Amino acid sequence: MSQGQPRRDEQEPIKYGDIFGVHGDLADKPIAPQDAAMMQTAETAVLGQTQKGGPAATMQAAATWNERAGVVRHTEVSDAAGGQGVTVTETDVPGRRIITEAVGGQVVGQSVQPTPVQQGSTTSAITIGEALEATAQTMGDKPVDQSDAAAIQAAEVRATGVNVVTPGGLAATAQSAASYNAGIDKDDNKGATAKLPADKAATRQDAEGVTTAELRNNPNMSTQPGGIAASVTAAARLNENMNI
Repeated sequence: MSQGQPRRDEQEPIKYGDIFGVHGDLADKPIAPQDAAMMQTAETAVLGQTQKGGPAATMQAAATWNERAGVVRHTEVSDAAGGQGVTVTETDVPGRRIITEAVGGQVVGQSVQPTPVQQGSTTSAITIGEALEATAQTMGDKPVDQSDAAAIQAAEVRATGVNVVTPGGLAATAQSAASYNAGIDKDDNKGATAKLPADKAATRQDAEGVTTAELRNNPNMSTQPGGIAASVTAAARLNENMNI
């Protein structure tokens, strides 16, 4: 348990919603020991070791507490982790790698690691298009809805500097998909940088504009964890920290 966290009733489990920005059934599920073990295995397979302070370590601490409190068994696994899996994925952009960790298809952690660049090259800022591509890697199986389309349109306007939706462009494609309530193929946003008429480094102002658009068009007035607004915000924060 982290320092300063309120004392819990001995019969009350630590649930996913208590420590991660998840929603729906997963938020109400106790973190089970085998969920934590699966995340540890996934982190080790992709990253070489369990990350200090990462989702696997956090889940392990919560699962240990739950087991000692007698609210879960050592062999227990949640329906989300057992049925939909636990994943750790990497998205490479120049000079850095975006790590996304998920349980049951919902993001529980996202971080950025620097990667070596070729000699003579320089580390460039993460662009809006690259942030959208990272979102597609994470949320690829999620059907496009109106909040997604609005966020993509805001991102395109920010990237191009033109307040007009480009026919056949990324925003137009997303709007068509949302209008017909149909999912777009996972690969459609992987080429986001190519589909945008222009691209630019993500800034705090870009992140605020995209977040506002996503919130305004979401009935729950919330952004999607690991979604478009979250990815652009993460890119802007990294660029700011690198003074790019």
